[in-house]
Parts: sequence; structure tokens; C-alpha cells
Amino acid sequence: MSDISKPRVIAIIPARFASTRYPGKVIAPLLGHPLVYHTWLRTSKASLVDHVVVATDSPEVVKALAPYPIEVVLTREDHATGTDRIAEVAAEIPGDIVVNVQGDEPAIEPAAIEAVIRPLLEDSALQMATARRRITDRKMILDPNVVKVICDLRNKALYFSRLPIPCIRDDADRATEPGCYWQHIGLYVYRRDFLLSYTQMPQTPLEKLEKLEQLRALENGHDIAVVETNYEVIGVDTPEDLAEVSALLQRRAAKEKE
Repeated sequence: MSDISKPRVIAIIPARFASTRYPGKVIAPLLGHPLVYHTWLRTSKASLVDHVVVATDSPEVVKALAPYPIEVVLTREDHATGTDRIAEVAAEIPGDIVVNVQGDEPAIEPAAIEAVIRPLLEDSALQMATARRRITDRKMILDPNVVKVICDLRNKALYFSRLPIPCIRDDADRATEPGCYWQHIGLYVYRRDFLLSYTQMPQTPLEKLEKLEQLRALENGHDIAVVETNYEVIGVDTPEDLAEVSALLQRRAAKEKE
């Protein structure tokens, strides 16, 4: 970014090795490279990001990324969440805004990252932003693994839940309001100082019940801007997911060559 008055934006990619469902997935081979390399590459293409760092708990990840021009930071192993891991790194790196990009999303859209950064560039009082996309598929709406979000008229989050929200009471409204459900996209942008203080806050009651750490910010009275996007999350949790993402990236590469 050429304008030195603009905040310095750092993207940190948490890359935990010991995934429960797919151990070592962040360095699983994907089109000839470790999976998280693709996440780093896509994130690096976001025009509003000044620097990208991978934060990992594993020497195996450090070793796998050694051949690449990637800054990798080895963190403590005992972090409860990826947010805690990026906060450890953010505390040591100069920057004003921190982007949390999930390490297992190698198909992340640079435009989605840019869209979630912009609210913090436009509003100096805003501390945190994330993303959502409209969903109409009933299976997704009912799936507790698909987190839903509802917002106020300012596009600030009112609540996040694993249940379908809002509850449509009347059948007539159910027929006319099929597009009222929004999937929360786990892409976060924070002011650095807020991130460092946020991770020191005690867990809150609703956060514990829903197992959703972003509720901690709401329960403590902080606004979360929620940006509408068409970005469809394609995380890798299984070898089958890896094959799906591989096919997607190959289709993208072929299209770019046309």
C-alpha cells in the first residue's frame, strides 16, 4: 500500500497440525504444494493486505513450508483456539489491523478478504468485522455445524447461533421469506489492540453454550460489522474435501488460461 497514512494490515493464518478429523491436513499435498501454501498464496493476492504470516504449533509445518518464501512463526502448543494463536503472533509483529484467515481454506477468495477489511478502514471506531452469505438450502439451515448470523439494520451482528435464526413463526411468512437465513463465514478482521484484549477476556455464558467464541465480543458490548459476500466456504476436513478443492483449483487455473 503506497499511502503511508493507511493502517498496516497483517494477515495471520493459523495452521494447527493436530486436526481431530484429518491430522496434518494443513500440509497435505494439494497440486504439488502443502495445502496451507495455497491459503497463503490466495491471501497474499488480497490487495489490502501488506504482509501474510503462517502461525503454527508444529515443527512439521515449519519444515514443510521451509522451501517457500513464507514467514512461519512457531507458537505455543496449548492455545485453545486459532484466535489465541494469531494473538500470540500479532503481539510481536508491527501492524494496525489483523486478518484471521483459516488455514484449511485453500480456495479463499482475495476479494472476500478485502471486503471484510474495508469496514475497519472506513470506520476508525470499529474494532471487528466478519462476513456472511445468504443460504436457502434447508439442510444447511438446519445443520448445527453451519453457523448462522442475524444482523441489525446497520449490518452489525445481533447474534450468532448453530440453530436456524430467525425463527419464522407464521407459515405465510415462511413462504415469502426464503432468503432470511445467513451463513456466518469464519473470516475475521480485528484492530490489533482489540484482538490482544479480546483474547484475554473470560469466556462468556452464551459463548460457552453455543461454542462460538465471537459471541464473547457481543456479550461484552462490542460491535461486529458483518459484510455480505457470495464467498462459499470450502474448508478441508477430510481427504474427500481435499479432492474437491483440488478439482476446484484446477478448474480455476484452466479458466484463467483461457
